Amino acid sequence: MSEPTQSIPPVVTIYEYYGARGEEIGRAVAERLGLPFHAQAFSSEQLSDPGAATAEAAELVRVLSVLGGAYGGIESRDVATVQREKYELTVSNTRAVWDEAEAGGVIMGRNGAVILKNRPSTLHVLLTGSVEARIAYAAQRDGISVEEATERQRREDQVRADMSITLYGWDPRQPDAYDLVLNTSRIPVEHATAAIVDALGAAL
Repeated sequence: MSEPTQSIPPVVTIYEYYGARGEEIGRAVAERLGLPFHAQAFSSEQLSDPGAATAEAAELVRVLSVLGGAYGGIESRDVATVQREKYELTVSNTRAVWDEAEAGGVIMGRNGAVILKNRPSTLHVLLTGSVEARIAYAAQRDGISVEEATERQRREDQVRADMSITLYGWDPRQPDAYDLVLNTSRIPVEHATAAIVDALGAAL
C-alpha cells in the first residue's frame, strides 16, 4: 500500500547557474518551510581548486576523472573501469539524494530534478540570470575579483552540466525538467523565495 502524499515531507530541488543566488534563496526557502537545507556536493571554491586536500576534493577529483576530455584522467584506464566508476558515483549520489529527501527540505544540485522526478510533494526549480549580474554577485559574495569570478563562471557552469550529462545522461540546463524557472538578476531574493514556496504549495 502506497504512503499517503500528505505524510511525505515536501522537497524543493534547486539547480542554479553560477552566481544565481541559489544558496541564499535555498536557505530562505528552507527557513520558511521549517525544513533542512542540503548544500551542493561541491562548492564553487572546490570546483575552482579541485586539488585541495579534503575528502570532498578527493571525491571531486574522482568525478572529474571519469568525465575525460578537457578534465583528463580517463585515457590511461580501460572502458570497464571507467564505466564501473561512473556507476558507483551515480549510485552513491542517488542514494544521498533520496536520504536527503526523506528529511524533506531544499536540495541543492546533485541532479535532484532527475532523481526525484516522480516523487510527490516535490518542486523542481532552475535559477538563472544574466551572466554579468551573476558574476558581479559572486565576486562580491566570495570576496574575489570580477576577473576571477568570470573564470569561475565559465568553468562551473560547464563542469556542473558535464557531470550531469556524463553520470545521468541529462542536461540540467534544459528548462523542461523544472516546474519553475526564475531569473534572479531580475527577481529579488524575497520574491523568488515567495514564488518557490507558493509554487510548492500548489504542487502538494
